[in-house]
Amino acid sequence: MRTVDLSPLYRSFIGFDHLASLMDAAARTDKQPSFPPYNIELIAEDKYLITMAVAGFNDNELHIETENNTLKVTGVKADKNADKPERNFIHQGIAERNFERRFQLGDHVNVVGANLENGLLYVELERKIPEALKPRKIAIGTSKLLENVN
Repeated sequence: MRTVDLSPLYRSFIGFDHLASLMDAAARTDKQPSFPPYNIELIAEDKYLITMAVAGFNDNELHIETENNTLKVTGVKADKNADKPERNFIHQGIAERNFERRFQLGDHVNVVGANLENGLLYVELERKIPEALKPRKIAIGTSKLLENVN
């Protein structure tokens, strides 16, 4: 993968240093292992669903947390030797290995909830833009500043 030099942008743009950290995070995301497989769906405007195939994991072995616009899903299998007889597999195609998957979230995207059903983990996300950042219509002819000048 080619690296991109963003230093010319820093000379003329102020406050965009987070762009470099976002690009670094995207580059690290490419190096993630492909396990477990996942889908990302747009359910409705500003509503998303991540579906992860986590066969063999129960809800006590899965951990979901967000920090600094990063969603981290971790699966840690319980000790296999605890109270279980040793199993001799002829073929083991179901991966029961630990994993950590990270997703970079956009601004104002929050996790709404999560559900585990039939070996699939569903993580619901929603973008909620604060009222102060939403566009607002300004009515013409309602200026108060010019009335006080006379």
